[in-house]
Amino acid sequence: MADANPKRKAGEEAEDDQPKKAIKASSSKKTSAYQGLVNPKRIRTLRAGSAEASSPVLYWMSRDQRMADNWALLHAADEASKKGSPVAVVFNLVPAYLGAGARHWGFMLRGLRELEVSLKAAGIPFFLLKGDPVETIPDLVKKSGAGLLITDYSPLRLGRQWRSQVGSKLPPGVLYQEVDAHNVVPVWVASEKREIGARTLRPRIHGHLPEFLCEFPALPSSIPAWPKEGKAQPEAVDWEGLIKEVLQRGSSVPEVKWIMPGEAAGRAALDGPDGFLSASRLKIYSEKRNDPASKALSDLSPYLHYGQLAPQRAALEASKHKAKYKEAVEGFLEELVVRRELSDNFCHYTPDSYDNINCAAVWARDSLEKHLVDKREYLYTRSQFEQGKTHDELWNAAQLQLVHMGKMHGFMRMYWAKKILEWTNNPKEAIEVAIYLNDKYSLDGRDPSGYVGVMWSMVGIHDMGWTERAIFGKIRYMNYAGCKRKFKIEAYVAYVNSCIKKERASGPSANSGPDSKNPVGTNAASFFAPKVSSATKKPVSGTM
Repeated sequence: MADANPKRKAGEEAEDDQPKKAIKASSSKKTSAYQGLVNPKRIRTLRAGSAEASSPVLYWMSRDQRMADNWALLHAADEASKKGSPVAVVFNLVPAYLGAGARHWGFMLRGLRELEVSLKAAGIPFFLLKGDPVETIPDLVKKSGAGLLITDYSPLRLGRQWRSQVGSKLPPGVLYQEVDAHNVVPVWVASEKREIGARTLRPRIHGHLPEFLCEFPALPSSIPAWPKEGKAQPEAVDWEGLIKEVLQRGSSVPEVKWIMPGEAAGRAALDGPDGFLSASRLKIYSEKRNDPASKALSDLSPYLHYGQLAPQRAALEASKHKAKYKEAVEGFLEELVVRRELSDNFCHYTPDSYDNINCAAVWARDSLEKHLVDKREYLYTRSQFEQGKTHDELWNAAQLQLVHMGKMHGFMRMYWAKKILEWTNNPKEAIEVAIYLNDKYSLDGRDPSGYVGVMWSMVGIHDMGWTERAIFGKIRYMNYAGCKRKFKIEAYVAYVNSCIKKERASGPSANSGPDSKNPVGTNAASFFAPKVSSATKKPVSGTM
C-alpha cells in the first residue's frame, strides 16, 4: 500500500506489514473421507427436498462460467451419475443490470458461447434463459421435472436475493443446494464472521488449505442423456445476433481488444507460452508489480470475475513454480487467495452495506464526519472525473486507462479512489462516483474486490487509523509526491497513452461482433427487449 504515515508509532504494524505464511497446495486429490466428488463442506442446502431418484439435476450457473475445475458442475454431475439421472446447465441473462455495456456483455457472452460447445461435447445440454430468474428458473425446474437444483455462490446482494426468492418458488420436494465454486476455502468455512483484515483471515485460510487446495477430479462419464422428448428442451442460441445486439445497445462502453474472453483464453493467460506463469513474466513480478508502468501483473482478474478461470486452478499451477520463483509465487498467492477471499468474506458478512459508508468502523465514520467541513482545494463533478479532466495528470492517466482499456493497475486504484474522496463534497458522494466509474468501465466491475478496494481507500476497511489530517481524518493518505518517489509518473502516463493508441489503432477487434451488414436476428432483438415481470409489472433489472 502507498504512503504509510511516517508518524506511525515505532514497532506498530499496519495490516499489510504482517508476515505472510506461504501457501501450499495439497498433493492429494481428496483429504477427507467423504462420499462423492465434492467436499460436502462446500455445499449448503438452501431448501430441503427429497431429490427423487432418476429425476433430472439442474445446475443454475451464474458466477462460475466454466466447465473445467468447477465444483458446482462437478457436484451436479456427480449427483446425476449416482441417481442415474440426466444433468443440464442453465444460465439466466438479465437484460438490464447496473450500467454494464458492450465491454461486459461481449466478454461474458463470448465465454458462454464457448462454454456451450464444451458442455455439448460432454453430453450436457445448455439452457440460455432471459428475464427475471425468480420466474425463469423455477419454471424450468417445473417443466424438466428436476428433483435437484444446484447453484454456485456469490456474496453480492442481488444474487443472494434471487437465490432466496427462487427457493420460495420451487415445486414441492425439490432439493436446492448452493456450492462455493469460487473460493479455494468456502467462505462459510474460512470464517463465521466478518474479519478485521488479512492478518486475521490469513491463518484461517492457511489452516484449511490442506483440505481444500487439492486437484480437481474428472467429470463422471456415466451420466444418462437428457431426454429428447418433454417440455424442457434447450433452444438454439443465435450467438452472433445476441453479441451484435449487445455491442449496439452498449456501444458507449465498447469492447477492448487487448484481452480475449473465454475459458481457453483464461487458461492460456495463466500458463500459456506468454501467460503469467511464463519465466519472462514471473521473474519480474516481485520487483515490478507495484510499478504501474510495467506489465508485471497477471491480468487474470477478468477471467476470475466471470468465472472463466478457477482461482483454485491458478493457485495450483502457480504453486508448481514456487521452487524457482518463491517470492513471486508467494506474493501472487497472497493476492489470489487471501486478499481475494477476504473480499468475499467482507461482502458475505456485510450484505446490506458493502457498497456504502455504513460498512465503515465507528472510528472511520466519526473521523470522516468530523472533517466534512474541511475546505476542498479542488472539487470535480462526476462528468469531469469520468472524462479524466482533473488538474492531476497521474489521476487522469489512471482514469483514461480504465475508460479505454477496461482495467487499472492495482496500485493506481488506491490513489484513484483516495483522490476522488479528496475532490468531492463528502464520502457518500465519493463512494458513489468511484463505484459508478469502476462498474461502468472495468471489465471486473460489480465484484467483491472492487467494492472492498473502494472501501479500503475511502473508509478504512481492513486498515487501521492513521495520524489525523484534513478531509481524510484518520483514513490512510496518498499523494502525488509519494507516488513520484515510488515510480516514474511520466513513464506511467506515457505507457497509458501508448496502450490507448495501440488499442485504437489495432483495427477490428478479434472480439468484435458479426459484420455490420448482417441483420440482427429477431431472436436477438427480442431477447434484449425489456421484459416485464408479471409479479412486479416493472422492467426487470439487476446484475449478471
